[in-house]
Parts: sequence; structure tokens; C-alpha cells
Amino acid sequence: MVSQPKPELERSPYFEIVRNYGVEIDFRSFIQIEPIPSREFRKNRIDILSYGAVILTSKNAVDHYFRMCGELRIIVPETMKYFCISDATAYYLQKYIQFRKRKIFSGNYSFAELVEIIKKKHKEEKFLLPCAVDSSEEYTEMLDKEGIRYVKAPMYKAIYSELTDINFSEYDLLVLFSSAGLSSLLHSHPEFRKNNIKIAAFGEQTAEAILDAGLNLHIHAPQPHAPSMAMALEMYLKGEQSNQPWQQIPFSKKPTASHQSDKQNKNKTVHKPTREKVSEPKQSAPDNKTKKPAVAAKQTAHPKSSIKPAPLKTAPQVTKKGRQSTGANKTRNDRKQKPQKASSKIRTVSVKKTTPLKKEKATAKNPVKAKKGGSGGKKAKVAPKRKR
Repeated sequence: MVSQPKPELERSPYFEIVRNYGVEIDFRSFIQIEPIPSREFRKNRIDILSYGAVILTSKNAVDHYFRMCGELRIIVPETMKYFCISDATAYYLQKYIQFRKRKIFSGNYSFAELVEIIKKKHKEEKFLLPCAVDSSEEYTEMLDKEGIRYVKAPMYKAIYSELTDINFSEYDLLVLFSSAGLSSLLHSHPEFRKNNIKIAAFGEQTAEAILDAGLNLHIHAPQPHAPSMAMALEMYLKGEQSNQPWQQIPFSKKPTASHQSDKQNKNKTVHKPTREKVSEPKQSAPDNKTKKPAVAAKQTAHPKSSIKPAPLKTAPQVTKKGRQSTGANKTRNDRKQKPQKASSKIRTVSVKKTTPLKKEKATAKNPVKAKKGGSGGKKAKVAPKRKR
């Protein structure tokens, strides 16, 4: 029994399992999805365009997000970012948008991995979370823990289907895809826990709900070797998977690869200090011996040169410009100071000699000019002409 509607395509992997292994598969949807009209959605006063990113946890969330945008006459901008829980959900966006021209991010069927992607580079964004009315708080708790800004946007309802006509004792395996499907099953068949039927779960949330209900879980997907439920069923039928109940920890409670690598690095670093201490004295001894003759060779290489190496401790000398100069910079300062002294003498001499001479000549040869430039406004006396 597969708790999903019957696929319309003949190329479905479930039909291939029937042909290859001679298994009978019945399909039945345990949940019915009803849309929420736009009138009820407006009561929440949520502006869809004020959020630059959307978190999509299922194909139903994708369908009803774009349905609500169409009813509200909202054109979704091309700059919108889509964060999908899996690659299948991300590729499903091709039904509504051009996949290549959008910013789409996806996790490996784990909401914890999707939260890590958001936390690294997109924590400053404001997220919209399309969901069902009575959705679980597992996703929201992870977002609250990381301090991510989001708003829940209920856009559809999940209603339990009537499953009283199904006799589960006739089936050997039950495949569940959501925690809501399990609650719908227990609502119709409270005595289901007494059956010895094997259960397969898809997704970490579904697996945790089955274990919390006290049921035995035998098949869990996605896994690295089985990314889809069809592949996990095929491996089970081949005998590559044990028939014992699945007792591993779900993905959200597993230690991530980074935590495992940190533990390995810590174990390695315990032995590093002992190796470094042993190797340091052996390498330091020959290095000091080789460095000393190299310094002496540099000092004695040019004994006749006028420039001598500066002593280690010397008081700084102050030049006329106010800068400190060491012994190595004396020659540069001396060269700069000599032409300055010569130029300063020339300037002072030229100013003192030229200015008074010009005034004396001007007063002796041109007495008329002295009238205008004289001080006090007095007229200058003119000498009488001599007779020849």
C-alpha cells in the first residue's frame, strides 16, 4: 500500500517494480488537500511581495503559492529566491517559472540541511513559509533557533481521508510520505498498532513520527544509496536490506559531517605537540650556526667603503627639517643641506644690494620722479643752471 494517488505516467518506477518483481501495489491517498480562498488569506494581512525568499517544503506548497499569487493578481518578480527541501521539489518549479533564470537552492530531503544553507549566506533575508493550516511546529522551531526571520502563510488544508474500507492485514508493506498521513491512518484505524505490517517512511519528519508512535520502521529514504522511495523498495526486494526494524537515528538528530571531522581533528591534534617539541631543537641548532657567519660576512665584505653599518643603539639626530635621521641616513641629509646654504646666501645678497641702488639712481637722475614718490607731499628744489 502506497499512501499516494496513482501515478498517471506509465514510466513510473513503481510500475517497473511490478513488472520486474511480480509485486502488487495499491495506491490510496491518505490526505485530501483543500485550498484556502484568497478572502481568508487576506485576513492574515500578509504582503507576499514584501518577502524576497520563499521556503517550499513540498509540491503542494509550490502549487498553492503560485495559485494564491494568481488569485491576488501578484506577479512574482524574477529576483525571488526559492529554498526547496529537495531536488524534486526544486525541479517541480519548472511548471511555473524558468528554472535556469532563477535563484533556487535545495537540500537533501532534510530541513536541517536547508536551514544551514540559509544560515551561511542568506540569514538577512525575509522568508515566506507556505504551509497547511494545522502544520507541525518542527520546521518553525529550527528557524526560531537560528534567528531567521520568517512568516507562516497558511494556504491550504490537509483533511483526513476515510480509510475504514481498507483491510491492512492483507498487505505486507505500507509506504508513508508524511506525518499527516500517519495521523490520518491512526484516526481511521486506532487498532493499527497491533498489526505486524512493515512500514517504509520517506523523509525525516515522517520517520520521527513513526518512531514516536511506537511503530516499527523497516525502510527509510532518502539515503545516500537510495535517494528515492522506489529505489529503496527495489533494494529491499533484492534482499540487499535486512528485514529487521530500522533503529537508526533520523537525519536531524544525526551528527553532521562537520561534527565528525571536528572529532577526528581533535584526536589528531592530541599527538601534534609531542612531535613538534621533538623536532624543534634539532632544527633550531643548525639554523643558528649558519646565520652567525652570514652576518659577519656582510659586515666585513666592504672594509674600505665610507658607509659604515649603523650601531645597534644610537640616539636619533634631528635635522633642520624636523625629521629624525639615523647614521645610515646622514649622507642623504648632508647632500640636501649643502645646496640650501649656498642658495640662501645668494638670495640675501641680491635683495640687500639691488633694492637700495635702484632707489638712489632713480632720485639722482630723475628728480621729477622724486616729486611724485616723495614722502610728506613736499616739492623738491631744482638746482639753477650754470652759465657757460
